[in-house]
Amino acid sequence: MEGRTVVGWAARDASGILSPYTFTLRKTGPEDVVIKVLYCGMDHTDLHQMRDELHLTNYPLVPGHEVVGEVLELGSEVKKYIVGDMVGVGCIVGSCGSCISCNSNKEQYCNNRILTYNGIYKDGRPTQGGFSSHMVVHQKFVVSIPETLSPEQAAPLLCAGVTAFSPLRQFMGSGKVLNAGILGLGGVGHLGVKIAKAMGHHVTVISTSDKKREEALQHLGADAFLVSSNATQMEEAAYTLDYILDTVPAFHPLQSYISLLNFDGKLLLIGASPKLLEFNATELNIGKKTISGSFIGSMEETQEILDFWAEKNLTSMVEVVKMDYVNKAFERMERNDVRYRFVVDVAGSDLE
Repeated sequence: MEGRTVVGWAARDASGILSPYTFTLRKTGPEDVVIKVLYCGMDHTDLHQMRDELHLTNYPLVPGHEVVGEVLELGSEVKKYIVGDMVGVGCIVGSCGSCISCNSNKEQYCNNRILTYNGIYKDGRPTQGGFSSHMVVHQKFVVSIPETLSPEQAAPLLCAGVTAFSPLRQFMGSGKVLNAGILGLGGVGHLGVKIAKAMGHHVTVISTSDKKREEALQHLGADAFLVSSNATQMEEAAYTLDYILDTVPAFHPLQSYISLLNFDGKLLLIGASPKLLEFNATELNIGKKTISGSFIGSMEETQEILDFWAEKNLTSMVEVVKMDYVNKAFERMERNDVRYRFVVDVAGSDLE
């Protein structure tokens, strides 16, 4: 059965241009939460999906998986939330619930995970994201926004923040001051710097040019800045880092960064490069170094990063825009013209 009719902004083809789109939500089930969308963050993945650059995109496509909103209605079996609660929705809205990943509270790795948009829900309907007035989401895939976090500040944490937090979580409580490298200072990278610093690590930002040095050191609180195109700096920094969080969402050579890792160092890949990345395995072998991937975060980790952000009194660097500016904002995002994350004021926009 059909639910309420809503308005969102959708891409109709691989041009990725968004425009108003009216569609119908699925009927609210007993464990569903109906959410009035207030804000939604903008992500590079949105751009890739809108342009059909990652995998087959089903059009029309309403993007957005950094969603913050207000609970408007509850299914009869929902006990976690009440009407009026501030809640969030991240990158997935469903999973099988019975595989090893789901039973380990790592549902993002479930082979049958359901993406917030460009997925197929259990009823066969396509999922649509947070660039819309309302959403219907199963309570398991909804998180609570701490009272001390403003909604526009919370939004980037639901994808970018938890994507950086999930692989760094392994270092929490180690009691060691680790030497961290953050590769790439964009929407995810700037959050990675803040998380690593809040964990007590010594943070080096690695970038291809000197342009973001002042931003990294003075505004984000990094301890050091390394220009990867400067051979002398790279040679001096060899074998100094315990881990590198690689946030670059494009092709880049890995070998020079592997050389920065100390014995037993870890290169943590979280950027979604559309092209193959290459490296020489010899240095991994003789240095006991590892390359590992990480994909977004679990629901448990998503709640943790929100609580961590509030507890540490951290802030996201965002630029809030209206929906009628969203196509221009994606153009600016593509050329890295944003500090550091766009957030759409959905509720404050004229969607029609």
